[in-house]
Amino acid sequence: MSKVSSDTLWDVAAAEVRRRESRTGEEEAEEDAHFPSQRTVFFMGSKAGGKTTILLRFLDRDETAKPTLALEYTFGRRARGHNTPKDIAHLWELGGGISLSDLVQIPITADNVSFLSVLLVLDLSKPNALWETMESLLGSARNQVEKVCAALQKTGESRSGKQQVPRVLHKDYPDRELISPFPVPLLIVGSKYDIFQDFDSEKRKVICKTLRFLAHFYGASLIFTSSKSETTMSKSRSFINQLAFGTERPKSVSTDPSKPLAIPSGSDSLSQIGPPVTSEVDIGTLHAKNPLDLWKKVFERVFPHESTKERKELKDPVKDPQFSEPLIDSIRSQKDQELDQYKREQAKSWKSLALDP
Repeated sequence: MSKVSSDTLWDVAAAEVRRRESRTGEEEAEEDAHFPSQRTVFFMGSKAGGKTTILLRFLDRDETAKPTLALEYTFGRRARGHNTPKDIAHLWELGGGISLSDLVQIPITADNVSFLSVLLVLDLSKPNALWETMESLLGSARNQVEKVCAALQKTGESRSGKQQVPRVLHKDYPDRELISPFPVPLLIVGSKYDIFQDFDSEKRKVICKTLRFLAHFYGASLIFTSSKSETTMSKSRSFINQLAFGTERPKSVSTDPSKPLAIPSGSDSLSQIGPPVTSEVDIGTLHAKNPLDLWKKVFERVFPHESTKERKELKDPVKDPQFSEPLIDSIRSQKDQELDQYKREQAKSWKSLALDP
């Protein structure tokens, strides 16, 4: 006769927790190999900068990119090997450039922050808007990550798994004490390289050095790409694969300003980057508070900031043809007409009241 266990459900659960806590590294790796991983990559960047195209090419989807109105979600899957579960990458894309940065709170949450990466697309063909785009979007994302992490620490909860948040660079990271790493893995993508390569060589040099500094300062990887070049798109996919599925980090490095940049995180240094390009600027006249502020002032002397006015340019989604719904649109049109008629009638009523003795 078999022995009946007297353990309650809570006893069994507690025993399982103790077993998992006592696992060795090899046992943990072997057990985790049987379960799919789930990571989140948040795409954001310049308006009409090519985010959707990069995302579709990463997913190997032969589709025509449509403008992203606000915030869109999709996912990708990748098998680790034969007869193994497929890992899942949750992919969020923020449209509208800096105009909808408040929406970062949706894809950056307590449930995914431990396995979150950010991909920032900067339009190389519009350098005058580059710094504002970078500063605004990274600032919004950083604030949300820090807010989520602070809430987790306050409640004593831990969803960090193997990766702790905020992110901590390894002790041998170049210039570790002089930089301010982004709290989660960050990839900066310079898009529209096909247009950028026709810029004046000195202007290309300023942009390349500035983006190298920014990437190194934030502990990010940097890649230049063009939808018209399969070579650069292929390199971009390898960088995104690392964020989305934890694949091996790309090893090739290209820092030549006459070629597309490709610099994995930790492969650059302040000594290799050198000082800001100052042929048109006297650094002595600049009153910078810190190195980041100095690079900003030098960059904006060469490429003066131009307001993008993106908030005013946002289109009414009701009138966007990609969201067309004939039946609903017909009813909406009828309601709009009824509303206009109501407004006219009310206006007449108020005028008549005002004229009464």
